Amino acid sequence: MKLFISHSPEQTREIARHCLTVISFEKSADEATVVGLSGHLGSGKTAFAQAVAAELGVVEQVTSPTFVIMKLYDPKIGPWKKLVHIDAYRLEEGRELAVLGFEDIVADEGNLILIEWMEKVKEILPNNTRLIEFEAVGENDRSIHMSDMHK
Repeated sequence: MKLFISHSPEQTREIARHCLTVISFEKSADEATVVGLSGHLGSGKTAFAQAVAAELGVVEQVTSPTFVIMKLYDPKIGPWKKLVHIDAYRLEEGRELAVLGFEDIVADEGNLILIEWMEKVKEILPNNTRLIEFEAVGENDRSIHMSDMHK
């Protein structure tokens, strides 16, 4: 369990770098690395996903996939072949991700999956999902808490 406070986008990127280091050491050889991002609107989930993508050398602009639910990116750096960015805001339950082939996405050890609004699909996430919770604690300040998910 680790708590960070970010006062700027630059600090969020430093925190993302640290989180990626921790997560890459825990990378499974059998399935995707899944990270649930939780927090209210404007708490920093998408900014964190953008920072992760930047740290992985993703060249495309990363935006929240609220309407398309999922976007795929090709990292140029790091141990993952794909960055899968999911926004579950519009979903009612986890089984709605099945239409996107979620089971196959999780089965691929080359994937790093970031899921915004993970609490909406919590029941289908693997037990080894890492949880990062975000909270706005000021106009520009964000509390970022990384822990293991407990179902």
